Amino acid sequence: RQYAERAIIEIETAMTTEIGHNRRRSELLSAPVLRILAIGVFLAVLQQWSGINVIFNYAEEVYRNAGYGITDVLFNILFTGTVNLVFTLVALGVVDRIGRRPLMLFGCAGIGLFHLLIGFVYQAKIGGWPVLVLTLCAIACYAMSLAPVTWVLISEIFPNRIRGAAVSIAVSALWIASFILTFTFPVILGAIGAAGAFWLYSAICFCGFAFIWRRVPETKGRTLEQIERQLGT
Repeated sequence: RQYAERAIIEIETAMTTEIGHNRRRSELLSAPVLRILAIGVFLAVLQQWSGINVIFNYAEEVYRNAGYGITDVLFNILFTGTVNLVFTLVALGVVDRIGRRPLMLFGCAGIGLFHLLIGFVYQAKIGGWPVLVLTLCAIACYAMSLAPVTWVLISEIFPNRIRGAAVSIAVSALWIASFILTFTFPVILGAIGAAGAFWLYSAICFCGFAFIWRRVPETKGRTLEQIERQLGT
């Protein structure tokens, strides 16, 4: 009898779990949730395809193309890491005062502008300190905006009932986008050159600005319930 009762309990538990999984799956596929899931995935992909990680991952190649020697390249890499750290700390101090949406808009506009200028510098074959200054400015914009704030938005925009699954999908999209960015940069560099590569990433940033302006809400100072009502989920 005890074995029978235990078996019944296990069956009921399994059925309840399966029903819960099916319900969450159906909610993820509903139109309102798919719309907000698309926003989360877009933000995750934008964080990577803004092109800043190209500067981190291919710093030696980026600075060598600008005419720097190996010693100067190592110092430049040190500068990029320092700027990234300092402005990330700045972002932590201002994100709750300024808000998520303004910082994301500032980041997209700033990174897009500096990528555009980097492209012109490469096109004019100027090289040297202008490339370093512009890349550091782009990294500063990224560290204050897309780098930390994307994670904040992804954690806030999804309804509680599907947050775990939705965040998992968005984070998976982020790392897939990171792999694609890292894998394709040498191909893009060989096909359209350094100037063309940075102009491409600049265009992506400006498209991201337009998307955030139209689709991404401000979440600062709002409860999860208020955010759900605003997004219609």
